Amino acid sequence: MEIISLRQITKKYLLGKVELEALKGIDLSVNQGEFVSIMGHSGSGKSTMMSILGCLDSPTSGEYYLDNQDVSRLSENRLAEIRNKKIGFVFQTFNLMSNLSAYHNAQLPLLYGKYKGTKTAPDEALEIVGLKHRKHHRPSELSGGERQRVAIARAIVTKPPIIMADEPTGNLDTKTGNQIMDIFTELHKNGTTIILVTHEPDIAEYSKRIIVLKDGRIIKDENKQ
Repeated sequence: MEIISLRQITKKYLLGKVELEALKGIDLSVNQGEFVSIMGHSGSGKSTMMSILGCLDSPTSGEYYLDNQDVSRLSENRLAEIRNKKIGFVFQTFNLMSNLSAYHNAQLPLLYGKYKGTKTAPDEALEIVGLKHRKHHRPSELSGGERQRVAIARAIVTKPPIIMADEPTGNLDTKTGNQIMDIFTELHKNGTTIILVTHEPDIAEYSKRIIVLKDGRIIKDENKQ
């Protein structure tokens, strides 16, 4: 079943008096439960595309259907509501709150979304990523790999159907990066849709489908299934 559909998506930015077209008529469909990697050199448009897919930004033109809802023209408040319910985010720099424990970092989406009766959810999410025993530790007391595990726990705590990860292994050594990718693989096996931006071919190989962008266009869409 289709969970994401982009139809002739464009994105333009004004840099002074110069107009930059970051995306040029993108068509893309992603089915529920797919594991997709998006690749491309710097300036290819992959970060812009991820921002639109994640409802962090709106396209200049075109239509974006997320779970059968057209989200391409929604207000910032409505986009924020949809992000909280539908999408979990994982970033290269972890984006954890330094003054909060692993448990309370994982809990944040529940507080923002005003979820009720979910006190055990952060524990469950931390257990999935193998870090429940470190729940009382702050980010400064954790390794880079452990911080990224907390970030994944935070992304999955509301049980969103989609996880979007932007260079999630970019700050990690190869062994730790592979461990993080093993977690994404398990989440995918359990039915979560994973969309991953990476510039590392070995990381992209964990996915079942690889999309390559160049100059704002999709030049390759390879399904390995």
